[in-house]
Amino acid sequence: MTALTVLGVPTSAGAFTPGQERAPAALREAGLLTALGERGVDTRDLGDSPVWRWRPDREHPRAQNLGAVVDIARETATRVEAALGDTPLLVLGGDCSIELGVLAGHLARDASVGLVYLDLHPDLNTPESVVEGTFDWMGMGHALNVPGAEQELVRFGPRTPLLNDDQVLFLGYGPERARPFELDQIVRRGLSAIPVDEVAADPEAAAGRALDFAARFDRLLVHFDVDVIDFNDAQLSEDAVRGDGLTLDAAMRTLSVLASSERLSALTVTELNPFHADEDGETLRQFVSMLADCLA
Repeated sequence: MTALTVLGVPTSAGAFTPGQERAPAALREAGLLTALGERGVDTRDLGDSPVWRWRPDREHPRAQNLGAVVDIARETATRVEAALGDTPLLVLGGDCSIELGVLAGHLARDASVGLVYLDLHPDLNTPESVVEGTFDWMGMGHALNVPGAEQELVRFGPRTPLLNDDQVLFLGYGPERARPFELDQIVRRGLSAIPVDEVAADPEAAAGRALDFAARFDRLLVHFDVDVIDFNDAQLSEDAVRGDGLTLDAAMRTLSVLASSERLSALTVTELNPFHADEDGETLRQFVSMLADCLA
């Protein structure tokens, strides 16, 4: 990869708590664009959209900040569509719900889109299946319009649903981390999925299977939720999941294979909470260096 277009979506509107809205700025401050340049990747930086910090929505406890999540997804879609060109996009989030905007922006141009969802959680929930009301747990549930999804978020994009069942592969999901409702949706709908243990055992092989899945699409989107990384190994994610997930090395080996695809159109990095990183910033700088290696 010799060129990238970078844009940031600094939001935690769909999150459990504040923090992710600081991630795009923190990644820049940790030297991400410099690291890419040192590796021969020319970057076009489109900057960040306005910061939206999480706040409780007491009037809608099962669908918190829905209006903001929809607005941000719509704005992200507009920015992504305008940015599409000859170079892949690197989208810096922000919570997981921003993937809906990345999808919608691509689908406004091209229906042949495949999504590899590298995440410990499949995010197939709806306000009816989880009480927390956080949309970063529901993104794919709304992209696929599963029962109970909020129609305002389902229908904001260029088509409904945004994705057909055969357009997404869940890579690295944790069967023990997924809710029963989510596991039922995977089975009931026949969704493609590779569990985290298989990715941990052979990251390159698992990523290769994901690329085989994506080969029939013109554009590949990769969603990278850093909570797929065991918090004991690297303190990066909002959800401090410990005892399972991938090592940072295994996650980056997986991502490196995915990023090598000539079909890659966008990589979205989500759920990074810089307040959870070590005080001297070493873990974040290591993450930035390894991410730049993957993309170069």
